[in-house]
Amino acid sequence: MPHAAVAAVPRAALLTISAPLRDSLAAAPYEPPAGSSASVKSLLAALLPSPSPPPPQAQAPAAKEAGDLLLFCAAVLAASPEYPALHWVPAGLAGAGAAAVKEMAAAGGWGSVGEMMVAVAPEVVPLLKAVVKDSCVDADSDEIGAVKPPKEHAAVAAHQFRWLVSQVSYPKLGDLCWLVIPCALTTLDHWSPEVKVQGMVSFVHIAKNVKVTELSLYEDAILDACCQNIPADDELWYQVIEVSVLLLTYTQRSNPRSPWYDRMLSEMLGHLERQPLNKERRVAWLTLIGPVFDAMGLFLLAHFRRLFSLFFQWIHTDDDKTVLLTLKQIHAIIKLTWIRKSPYTLRLVDELVLLYKESATRSNREVMRDHILEILVLLQKCKGQQFEEAWKKHELDPDLTMLLSTFNELLYKK
Repeated sequence: MPHAAVAAVPRAALLTISAPLRDSLAAAPYEPPAGSSASVKSLLAALLPSPSPPPPQAQAPAAKEAGDLLLFCAAVLAASPEYPALHWVPAGLAGAGAAAVKEMAAAGGWGSVGEMMVAVAPEVVPLLKAVVKDSCVDADSDEIGAVKPPKEHAAVAAHQFRWLVSQVSYPKLGDLCWLVIPCALTTLDHWSPEVKVQGMVSFVHIAKNVKVTELSLYEDAILDACCQNIPADDELWYQVIEVSVLLLTYTQRSNPRSPWYDRMLSEMLGHLERQPLNKERRVAWLTLIGPVFDAMGLFLLAHFRRLFSLFFQWIHTDDDKTVLLTLKQIHAIIKLTWIRKSPYTLRLVDELVLLYKESATRSNREVMRDHILEILVLLQKCKGQQFEEAWKKHELDPDLTMLLSTFNELLYKK
């Protein structure tokens, strides 16, 4: 697309719009990140149009000045206390950025900010992708000792990209897949967690605002990138699982035989097996994995050994949230598969009975016991004789009088 899109904003309007931003930025306190000489504040200041026009031979095209001003606004609007690169941006500057974006859209004749983003995306997104790519670690690069841009530049570009993408929704975002998906993939390939997470947030928005057919050309690359990021740092684990589950089920929903289900679930289970005691990881996974189980259905049988090995550990942890989430997923899996031809029925009954006894000292014991009873009733329905054999050895246990009574009542009612 030609530069006419952002050039539609006159330079005089850009100067008027940017004046409050310049003042607010100058007043904002700022300290460069520890161990870095890069100044994000200076980087943003360079994006504002110069109040005094440079000589004609050095004058930037009008389109570049307008595009830079938009990127300035995207950066301050993407700021958050939780993001290191932009945590210093004050609320007043972000508010001025929001007003400036609306003024730019009006000055350029666009009906909305989203409409302006659709028009200018082909001009600004490639610039952001280039910044992120230039600071990536490229093992195949021939440039030994090449100087890379500071990671703060890539972090700011990733934040700008995420904000720009978030301004475009269905159905317009589908027309920009060719542009935004390669950039989002580049952020996922970056080594910095702060850059990666912006790509993940962008992909969540993309998946919710485009048709699955519009992702078809990119789905293998996207799902491969998700798999590559599963071993990510703890701080990214929740976002990795969230985006992986969303994109996997959205692109492969109608095909439970897709090899991507097996690969993705195997990657996740392998990582959980290496860190079964990591509370944050298991809670995030148990919270988010449900849609994958629903989509796979009977094909979960191939993963029973690994799933139940983890489940049997997790239902006895001292963390009530883990126990309740694990019971919920066990119940879901039994309903989906009726645990056909499974050797785990006998042990599952034993583990549930043991948990029932252990729950006596838990603050959430009533909720846990309700879940245990629901699973036992479901097991009796789907496994019949095999369940009865496993149940017999517990029928005379004096510590299970209440469990046996309640179980029989539920069974009779159902």
